[in-house]
Amino acid sequence: MRAEEAVLEALRTTDEPVSAGTLAARYHVSRQIIVGDVALLRAAGEDIAATPRGYVLAPPAGGVVRRIACRHSDAEMEAELNAVVDQGCTVLDVIVEHPLYGELTGALRLRSRYDVSAFIRRCREADARPLSDLTEGIHLHTLSCPDETAFERVRTALRELGFLLNE
Repeated sequence: MRAEEAVLEALRTTDEPVSAGTLAARYHVSRQIIVGDVALLRAAGEDIAATPRGYVLAPPAGGVVRRIACRHSDAEMEAELNAVVDQGCTVLDVIVEHPLYGELTGALRLRSRYDVSAFIRRCREADARPLSDLTEGIHLHTLSCPDETAFERVRTALRELGFLLNE
């Protein structure tokens, strides 16, 4: 089995993100080899996302994918993300509009309060600022929801928190 095939198989056999370091240790290669293998797989058409916790394959089609515009402070980020996952939806990414680079996207793939908590903890430990800091808190999220009703529950929850942009 080629190295790229082994990486792809590892991603297919789990629902959880797998870090490049974990894959490198599993296959006794460097992390940079794994990064290169993932680049080759992406170039071949595989839908692999790099999240803060590692690589994941895009979930199979089903449900609805919608974008939502939000604005809030850094201190409110955890409440926003929990409001989404509490309605059964996944926060696929965060998107901001940068004046020089255009649209910047960060993969998130947050499905649960556990995922949100781990993401917030990593932000604090790395002393990292969210992308929305570049846009005074304004950002988009791409959400994957089981159905339109779940998406509407998210909109209601975010509206009640005052996080929906222009609502």
